[in-house]
Amino acid sequence: MSDLEDLKTRLKIAKSKLQKDKTQNADKKGIFLGNAFKLGTELVAAVIVGTIIGFILDNWFGTKPILIIVFFFFGAVAGITNVIKAARKMQKDIK
Repeated sequence: MSDLEDLKTRLKIAKSKLQKDKTQNADKKGIFLGNAFKLGTELVAAVIVGTIIGFILDNWFGTKPILIIVFFFFGAVAGITNVIKAARKMQKDIK
């Protein structure tokens, strides 16, 4: 009878360890997904803001496509720079 109880105890311990590992992995996946969403949003937002600023300035100065294109590229560069900075910070936080 002692062997059966010992086996039940071992099974309970193993099940609790598996459950604990599953919850930790789920938390890591959620953090990863949140970080990926943050990086994508930062890039897209910077490009959109740059393009809108270029559109407004083009309407104001009457130079239709030039400033939209220039500020689109400024927004893209700013977005990529923000993504790189955020990724480096995330990498530093992990270590």
